[in-house]
Amino acid sequence: MSNFRFLTAGESHGKGLVAVVEGVPAGLPLTEARIADDLRRRQGGYGRGRRQQIEQDHAEIISGVRHGKTIGSPIALSMPNKDHENANWRVRMAVEAVTEEVERVTLLRPGHADLAGTQKYGFDDVRPILERSSARETAARVAVGAIARALLAEIGIAIHSHTLSVGTVHAQVPARIDWDAVDASPVRVADRAAEAAMIAEIDRTKEALDTIGGVFEVRASGVPFGLGSHVHWDRKLDARLAYAIMSINAVKAVEIGDGFAGAGLRGSQVQDVILPADAWERRRWERATNRAGGLEGGMTNGEDVVVRGSLKPISTVPQRMPTADLLTGRETTSFYERSDACVVPAGGVVGEAMVAIVLADAVLEKFGGDHVDELRRNCEAFMRTVGPREPDRAPEPSGNAQ
Repeated sequence: MSNFRFLTAGESHGKGLVAVVEGVPAGLPLTEARIADDLRRRQGGYGRGRRQQIEQDHAEIISGVRHGKTIGSPIALSMPNKDHENANWRVRMAVEAVTEEVERVTLLRPGHADLAGTQKYGFDDVRPILERSSARETAARVAVGAIARALLAEIGIAIHSHTLSVGTVHAQVPARIDWDAVDASPVRVADRAAEAAMIAEIDRTKEALDTIGGVFEVRASGVPFGLGSHVHWDRKLDARLAYAIMSINAVKAVEIGDGFAGAGLRGSQVQDVILPADAWERRRWERATNRAGGLEGGMTNGEDVVVRGSLKPISTVPQRMPTADLLTGRETTSFYERSDACVVPAGGVVGEAMVAIVLADAVLEKFGGDHVDELRRNCEAFMRTVGPREPDRAPEPSGNAQ
């Protein structure tokens, strides 16, 4: 059983989204306003479509919190979909049977779950598949991630993200990132020179009735040693992070640390040299570099955890694309409702949520605690053991040994 686990429910144009979070210790300060901040960041970003103007996401806490603090029981969140108030959607996505004729969606969209989902579940209409497979579901994940982020902050872990590329435009990442400036950027980039070029690239994409992808990076700082484990494949933290990032809509590749770049180098070029004690400045067991992205052998090594997600251009393009009809198999053109031109800036915020969720689970796995005070004490006690160790000494022989 996971220590921090969650479920989401809901469809893109249904009544709303719901999330249930289990495993959060008691005593964690938590408010709807804290969750709202991350939801606002997810809805922003240059290149987003009209849906973000309709929805103003707000997660209502309906259980698990009393007087501003968690009480140790499951936390339930409710997020209504404002678009569902439209009469057309109330009929199309009605829970009860309706007398009105509802038009079926049968024009399959390449790159989506449409074809695979209808064949798997036996539908003659794409609507039940596209409604749940929509990236709208990530709003619920971001709300859950905000809870995980609050928990991690109790032991000094902070999580941020920024855009590395949009299309062919790549940012030059400064040695020190101003995270407030990143959140103020329309494309959430740390390189001001690249910002205008990324915006121009998105504008050209819109004019061409197309979409564009890119890469986001998530960094977690203040991560203690020893989260995750080397002993089994499914306990390796890098594997769990990769799983989480790959679960985000449109992500087609994940990189930890230097990842793909390191594959073209020799072993001597990818080592993160362990510095001697007299060179430590920020903490014990510092490294000269962080090419491994804070993870070795499936465990955190005290450096920042660095994870990147590669987002393909989303497949819902405004121009009609060649495809086949679900019912007849005949050639036709794809169905289009609406879409974003670029989701990379928002993708980074979703990436933050998924990294926070995985780290929260790993923190509870290692340090436990039914109350955040207990969790904090356990973490602090462990961190006091981190450092050079005296070798174990054999016991002195006793005089009456036989």
